[in-house]
Amino acid sequence: MRESVRRLALALALFSGAAWASGAGSQHEVAEHTGHAGSEDNVAEYIFHHVGDDTAYEFELPGPLYTGHNPRLDLAVAFSFLRLETKPGACPSDLHADTHSFTALFQGCVDLRPTKHVLMMWFAGALLILAMLFGSHRNKAQLVPRGMIANLFELLVLFVRDELAIKNIGKEEGPRYVPYLLTAFFFILFMNVLGLFPWMATATGNLAVTAGLAFCTFVLTQVASIRAAGLLGYFKHLTGGVQVWLWPIMIPVEVLGLFTKPFALTVRLFANMLAGHIVIFFLLGLIFLLHPGMAAFSVPLAIGIYFLELFVALVQAYIFTMLSALFIGMGVAMGHHGEAHAAGH
Repeated sequence: MRESVRRLALALALFSGAAWASGAGSQHEVAEHTGHAGSEDNVAEYIFHHVGDDTAYEFELPGPLYTGHNPRLDLAVAFSFLRLETKPGACPSDLHADTHSFTALFQGCVDLRPTKHVLMMWFAGALLILAMLFGSHRNKAQLVPRGMIANLFELLVLFVRDELAIKNIGKEEGPRYVPYLLTAFFFILFMNVLGLFPWMATATGNLAVTAGLAFCTFVLTQVASIRAAGLLGYFKHLTGGVQVWLWPIMIPVEVLGLFTKPFALTVRLFANMLAGHIVIFFLLGLIFLLHPGMAAFSVPLAIGIYFLELFVALVQAYIFTMLSALFIGMGVAMGHHGEAHAAGH
């Protein structure tokens, strides 16, 4: 009990420091740009600057004091070796020039340098690999794991396998897709939690990241459907089993239905993770928008939202994995539908 209280106090102190630092940083930065610290436009600009990925190859670093500028890691210089030229002179001489576009790619400039959110994805992936290597139970001679971390991992793995994969896909095909579901669950969970640490960023608050994750589920769902029903059965399923003269109506509807599922995965994860951070920063922004005395109201409320975000980080990883298992299970069910139709005929 005493250890739990100590950890809670540490978390409160950590977040309070981050809130103060973020607020102080915003006040100095907006004052530098416009000379009017605390205006609505400047606070909103700082908030969306923090949660967005529009910073040109920069990553803000923590500092004990704020004197007008936050320490920053220049990603354009640190990862300059990842900007490749397939044609001589295709890339601009300015390392900070934005070359993440199809136009630059076709002109011969291949820019693989990470942005802030890409760097957080790399960080989350590295932490996940280290956690699984050193925290999981790997002693095959001892069936029962020892230690809190090993038991926690086993609990989550068994939950994803038994409650998500097998219940939504089936006992026969479910274990086949457990590795993907586990990878998606832990990767999203690590990215969500990392975004709650001071000066970090939430990669899942980027629409491109969530769209990439949803695309992986989309591809695997189509593979599961074709594997279960066969290529011919897959295309026959797009007709909805109706008469031929209704195919021009049913086929576009079925094809549209294929893409609404990954769209739902994309928007749900992106919106939930982005909204929580924006709410926290706007609550803290009331200190600069209204009066410093608002800190007595906004800081405790922001801390409450912060702890709610800890719960949301786990819930959103669960929802994405559960829906992925459900969509894969619907694809696998195509084969059973085909068998039922054949038995009926």
